[in-house]
Amino acid sequence: MTPGKASSELMPAAFIGHGNPMNALETNRYTQAWHAFGRAVPRPRAILVVSAHWYINATAVTAMPRPRTIHDFYGFPPELFAVQYPAPGLPELAAEISDAVHPTWVGADIDSWGIDHGTWSVLVHAFPDADIPVVQLSINADKDFDYHLDLGARLDGLCRRAGRWLHLRLAVDDRLHDRDGVPGTWRFG
Repeated sequence: MTPGKASSELMPAAFIGHGNPMNALETNRYTQAWHAFGRAVPRPRAILVVSAHWYINATAVTAMPRPRTIHDFYGFPPELFAVQYPAPGLPELAAEISDAVHPTWVGADIDSWGIDHGTWSVLVHAFPDADIPVVQLSINADKDFDYHLDLGARLDGLCRRAGRWLHLRLAVDDRLHDRDGVPGTWRFG
């Protein structure tokens, strides 16, 4: 498959730790790796992100056509607050996710969340054109590990049945680092 071209094949899942939010503005070995990742994978139809920054007492998925860029941090320079990542959402994917994990309830968030810095700080480098739909899935603070593992298995089933939507999955967390204290990037699949 040619990088940059839309793909119908199943994409690998990826874990990308964003590290310091300032990486969104910088060029360094991490941001260069994220850029290389975006160029190396076939163009996804959509990106589903499970972000540790959307840790709420429910399982929810963004379902708006135009998610807002969220600056969910403080104490950083104005340049970081000025970053926008205007990727479209994909309400149809949100509905498919909900159907795929039924009977587990997944709320459709149409106006309260968006694309948080754990997501856009990586995607501004991996997919800088912001033209690939992005959907975020919350982590449910009321549920245990097994619940989330089962949810992931059901989403994997969606990928295998209807890969046309769920091509690239990113899980983003700035609290996990490798031994040297730098953001980690791992591929699963």
